Amino acid sequence: MHAGLKISAFAAALAATFGTAYGVGKGIDPVITEGAPAAHDGHEEGGGGGGHQESSGSGHQEAPAGGLQISEGGYTLDLKTPRVTAGQRTELRFAVCDSAGRAVTAYQREHDKELHLIVASRDLGTYRHLHPTRAADGTWSIPVELPSAGGYRVFADFTPAKKGAENLVLGADLAASGSYTAQKLPAPTGTATVDGYKVELAGGLTPNTATELKLKVSRDGRPVTDLQPYLGAYGHLVALRSGDLAYLHVHPGGAPGDAATESGPDISFTATAPSVGTYRLFLDFKHQGQVHTAAFTVTTGEGHGGVETRTGTDLFSPAPGPG
Repeated sequence: MHAGLKISAFAAALAATFGTAYGVGKGIDPVITEGAPAAHDGHEEGGGGGGHQESSGSGHQEAPAGGLQISEGGYTLDLKTPRVTAGQRTELRFAVCDSAGRAVTAYQREHDKELHLIVASRDLGTYRHLHPTRAADGTWSIPVELPSAGGYRVFADFTPAKKGAENLVLGADLAASGSYTAQKLPAPTGTATVDGYKVELAGGLTPNTATELKLKVSRDGRPVTDLQPYLGAYGHLVALRSGDLAYLHVHPGGAPGDAATESGPDISFTATAPSVGTYRLFLDFKHQGQVHTAAFTVTTGEGHGGVETRTGTDLFSPAPGPG
């Protein structure tokens, strides 16, 4: 695939504040938790919030800013399971409907899948990259088990098979009932440890300017040089902006088998942040038949003499599930 960046950012969501218990009633409001800054979070030609933006790897680019649209470009995400119980395995069901209200049943395959589903908690402590199954009537489904109560956001990343259709990322709110405790966003550092792997992050995000992010994977002190292709690449990166969960999906330069891209230890990405703020980065990579996810906190801010970027991470262990 071409080196580049697909950025999807959505308009800011409404926030609801709640205490120790997360109650599910007639309405579900997104939640901005403690530790999320108040202002700033395992895919063609971009016009909407989910479009793919080709990147030259440097220079100034106007990144879309906004977030969290349930409808765009004549398509709507119909989340048929808006409520689950934390800690219980539940079948998550949804459909993508066209402007006539009909469920879409034909999609373009992108990175080996017709649709990519991201589920993330409002405090960015939980992240899932899933690939649901589509029934003949256009209804998608996949079992999920969310570990804690609170507000979640569901992102459907897809391109309809209709001629001239653009890539879209639609979002809907999901509530998990149960006892809730807000989690603070981990502080930035430079290394992630997950399942015995060490992932080092170099570079950072700069608002409206394409910059390089390089991630290096090692295990037991040795560089991992035999990463396996996962969804057509050696790594996949999703960034969510803290506060409103504006969505960025980034792909690495090069592709497995192109005679130029090495299978590790380095995975490079070019990314453009839509704004100043704090972002949570989730890297999916595959090794020895297993998919692993390393999580980082990256903060962009206007410092002395221009924009300065801090990078960081924490221990992140995703629950097993479909890759």
